Amino acid sequence: MNEPQSKTTHFGFRDVPVDDKQKLVGQVFTSVARSYDLMNDLMSFGIHRLWKRHFVAISGVRRGDRVLDLAGGTGDIAALMKPVVGDEGEVVVGDINAAMLGVGRDRLTDRGLVAGLRWAQLNAEALPFPDNSFDAVTMAFGLRNVTDKDKALADICRVLKPGGRALVLEFSKVQSELFGKLYDFHSFKILPKLGQLFAGDADSYQYLAESIRKHPDQATLKGMMERAGFGRVEVRNLSNGIVAIHRAYKF
Repeated sequence: MNEPQSKTTHFGFRDVPVDDKQKLVGQVFTSVARSYDLMNDLMSFGIHRLWKRHFVAISGVRRGDRVLDLAGGTGDIAALMKPVVGDEGEVVVGDINAAMLGVGRDRLTDRGLVAGLRWAQLNAEALPFPDNSFDAVTMAFGLRNVTDKDKALADICRVLKPGGRALVLEFSKVQSELFGKLYDFHSFKILPKLGQLFAGDADSYQYLAESIRKHPDQATLKGMMERAGFGRVEVRNLSNGIVAIHRAYKF
């Protein structure tokens, strides 16, 4: 009898065993942790800061809410969200990568942002929280690196309170064909060279560009969220679809 073939998934444009992807992604983000803001600037032409502000502004989060920010190791979303939830609220920052958590925690501590913030190393596919724990769950530029996205979306739905919101900000499918060609040229020809020049790491930047192209497009991700149990899934394109915000509700 033939031995069963092991399941594979994509790591950028490469097919790798499912069990290996988490380790490989971890190596990438450990490598880029100290230069992550630079990486986002290079990938987004510096606009990621405006995208994140808009993401938080339309989140519907209110004072006193409890928010889980997944893949939030840089602390960018937490820093924007904490003034919104106020002293009565709490932001739990979750990330699978210890190096990213360390960078974000140190950065926010240096800014005096300590109270009302919790930091947790976790896997988005198996969240260590009870059902109905959070008013909102956010995930900015992290879902494309998750091995089993359907499993993660289902667990996000589980930990949300009824009426709670899930918000995903992620690189997506550019809507204009001409702009898409320019974006591809930047991503595959320019970005790895910039990564080598500024961070001494071309390979990680090449993977990140590839991971964007393998991520589900706007309509596909909308369908995945609906199958995970969410209702009223809304999609908002930013910058011609370079990124998209998916907002959904648990009913």
